[in-house]
Amino acid sequence: MADLIHRKGDLYAGEGLHGGGFQPSLRPPEAAGTGAVPAGIRKSAPRRRSAALRKIWDSRFCTMVGIDVLVFVSSCILATLLRFEFELPPRGVTQIVELLSCLVVTKVVTFHLFGMYKGMWRFSSLSEFWMLAQACILSVLCTIVVLLLLGGLHKIPRSIFVIDAVLTFVLAGSVRMLIRSYFAVKSGSRIIHSSCTVPGRRAAERVLIIGAGASGEKLLRTIIENPNIVYHVVGFLDDDSGKHGRALLGIPVFGPVKDLGRVVRKYGVESVFISIPSASGTQMRNIVETCKECCISYKTLPAIGEIMEGKISVKKLRDVNYEDLLRRKPVRLDNEWIREYLEDRVVLVTGAGGSIGSELCRQLVRFNPEKLVLVDAGEENLYGIQMELRHEVNFQKFCCILASVQDRKLLEAVFAKYRPAVVFHAAAYKHVPLLERNPWEAVYNNVMGSRVVMGLAAGYGVGRFVLVSTDKAVRPTNVMGASKRLSEIIMQSIGRNGTRFMAVRFGNVVGSSGSVIPLFRKQIEHGGPVTVTHPEVTRYFMTIPEAAQLILQAGAMGSGGEVFVLEMGTPIRIDDMARDFIRLSGKEPGRDIEIVYSGLRPGEKLYEELITCDEDVTGTVHEKIMVLRANGNGSKAPADPAAKEARLDRELDDLCRIARTHDPAAIKRKFRQMVPEYTPQETDCVLEEPGCHKLLMEQETMEPGKIRHV
Repeated sequence: MADLIHRKGDLYAGEGLHGGGFQPSLRPPEAAGTGAVPAGIRKSAPRRRSAALRKIWDSRFCTMVGIDVLVFVSSCILATLLRFEFELPPRGVTQIVELLSCLVVTKVVTFHLFGMYKGMWRFSSLSEFWMLAQACILSVLCTIVVLLLLGGLHKIPRSIFVIDAVLTFVLAGSVRMLIRSYFAVKSGSRIIHSSCTVPGRRAAERVLIIGAGASGEKLLRTIIENPNIVYHVVGFLDDDSGKHGRALLGIPVFGPVKDLGRVVRKYGVESVFISIPSASGTQMRNIVETCKECCISYKTLPAIGEIMEGKISVKKLRDVNYEDLLRRKPVRLDNEWIREYLEDRVVLVTGAGGSIGSELCRQLVRFNPEKLVLVDAGEENLYGIQMELRHEVNFQKFCCILASVQDRKLLEAVFAKYRPAVVFHAAAYKHVPLLERNPWEAVYNNVMGSRVVMGLAAGYGVGRFVLVSTDKAVRPTNVMGASKRLSEIIMQSIGRNGTRFMAVRFGNVVGSSGSVIPLFRKQIEHGGPVTVTHPEVTRYFMTIPEAAQLILQAGAMGSGGEVFVLEMGTPIRIDDMARDFIRLSGKEPGRDIEIVYSGLRPGEKLYEELITCDEDVTGTVHEKIMVLRANGNGSKAPADPAAKEARLDRELDDLCRIARTHDPAAIKRKFRQMVPEYTPQETDCVLEEPGCHKLLMEQETMEPGKIRHV
């Protein structure tokens, strides 16, 4: 008996609190009778036994076993009564007692080994009911074997075991179902209200699910069982005719997707959930178009398998992590000494509502400026960053100025009142094709606006001025790049009066308003196709936080006249980026989403560069940042700085006068004169007849200088 007790204790000790199934004893046979324990497990065995004892005496565990014991006793008694048609023989009570003494113990041990007391009954699932059925059958078989060995099987009718197994399954399953239903109702779940609104809940949004398959069933079950999801599913649509007229969890399948309009009107549907993860791009486009025709909002949901495999869709669970698209590690800049020139100072940001400007504002707040002066010509953008700073960041030391950077009188009043110590000039038009067709706006905003802000910064003694530039300023082939290059020339030529002027030049910013990424996202959400201009076009890319950090870092490092460039690695093919983006969205390029090549747009070129022929590259204290120092602006300007600035002023006045005539050919000729490396392309403008761009070609073609690469 002592040996049996030891072995029983080992059985429980070998099975941890959350372990699964039966585990053999770790005690060697030769040590079982003596109580000796090998040295290697002398310390761990008591802990295992104490864990087993805690499990045995746990109140929840005891309650579960106690309920099942009552079920076992009841099923055994009821099975015997049913067998004898409720007329027990003379020794009937004695037989029941003898049977219970073996049956209850066998069932408790079997149920325990099957893990029936590890789960929480309030979350009982279909798989647990299958385990319950197996445990009932096996426990009865074990009881028969034990009684056979003890010689008492001949006294008990065989049919009692069959009836007992069925009753045990029914009663034990009913107890678990009642407990689950109780907790479901208590938590507010609609598990028993799947086709109606639960009393006491606020009005739910009426939704229709497209796709009555496994994914649609899981979605409906999630909505029903989660009290925090306030949706009322009115029905399903599915193109499988075999499902029409049937129901899923009590919710009807109305018909095919083409009936969407009729169902929406009849049942007052407010939103549509598209739950067909296996749908092809063509199928998805057809469904989306049908939703648009019915003027109904829609959302698409990924399959559970796709989530588990990491194929997370663009807008379903999170936005795409743009760092995944860079094909390099994001640059983390050193911010320790940025605080020295920003803390307790007035900082002015132009273009504060744009992609770069707003991120600048978010990062500036961390350095506790005395005041932020936010200037933007866009009402909606300015209001957006205002609300974000006030309510999300909880930063109140700012003022918003709705103004154009071309308005010298207004900006002069702003400089006079707030006296900024640091200016970040991010206001600019950046869309290449639009500026190519409206070149005068590039002059007004990008050139003259920058001239106004720089002049006021120098006049009011601003300590540091950072110009946000672009890699399109390098050997530009479009008006936007020429205007930004001219802004750099102004920055390097202006009389400083103690102001440190510097520029930051970087490539495309993924996720910004002018980036291809938002366009890719919308195209993928609509089922494609994704448009790429050319299979070989390449660009340098950086994230919005990287761009903002580079701008702040430049302000700390610059001494005046520099152009800072981030080491951005190898340029990325847009075609490769589009394919990566499609895969990040859980689709396969060419199969689920098509890629279409639309051709280069006006003013675009196949590749971008970061350095012009007349710039020297030197390193900085930061290993990922380089500084470019100009040897000259490329024009035949006088060597004297004052004369050079005076000549540039005259040329800028001429450019402004030409821009007011809205003569695109003349504007491009003037740009070419002031920025010799500018090579205009054959593009039409909105106010000229097609073909007028050929007037530019009458000018003498100037040989571009040799380009040096980083």
